[in-house]
Amino acid sequence: MAATEQARTILERFPAGAPRGSWPAEEYAAAQRAQGTNAQVVMDLRTDQLLVVTDTTTQ
Repeated sequence: MAATEQARTILERFPAGAPRGSWPAEEYAAAQRAQGTNAQVVMDLRTDQLLVVTDTTTQ
């Protein structure tokens, strides 16, 4: 069974090796959610970055 890929918009990128770890990405995602954007943090293993993404299209 093949996995379906869902289109996502990357709102911001943070280095995974930052001294504070994922906190900046989580704080940014929380601020986006407070403004009504369904934001979540995901790890991009290929680039070693934490991405704040949303399933909705941003303008």
